[in-house]
Amino acid sequence: MEQQQRYTLGKNNKLKSTKVIEQLFKQGKSFSIFPFRIIYLFNENELPESENKLQTAFSVSKKYFKKATDRNRVKRLMREAWRLQKNRLEEKNKATGKNMMVFLIYTGNELPEYDVIFEKTVTIIKRLIKICDEATVTNM
Repeated sequence: MEQQQRYTLGKNNKLKSTKVIEQLFKQGKSFSIFPFRIIYLFNENELPESENKLQTAFSVSKKYFKKATDRNRVKRLMREAWRLQKNRLEEKNKATGKNMMVFLIYTGNELPEYDVIFEKTVTIIKRLIKICDEATVTNM
């Protein structure tokens, strides 16, 4: 029987450790796809098979969105789009045996529509899969 794919973004998928986030900003690589800036890092620490290999954090600038309700809305839209798209990237990470940390920062200055965020998230996931492939080739 085929196992049904689950679209969840649980506690173990979230990047929460201050140490790990600092490491991500110091050593991580980044790219931009407007209105996002993505910072990513492959974690070399081998986790047990049960551990998740993809952790993500989301941020919105207080400079452009003064109201917390607006920032929270944008983060909620980002998390929802990521939740529905991340399975392809998780499968790629499991296949390559890599642990990946991703930090998505919304850099736009207007409240976005969900469709825009969803389309950009698809592009981000494709780019991260391509980066994951390139990292696998260079390590072999």
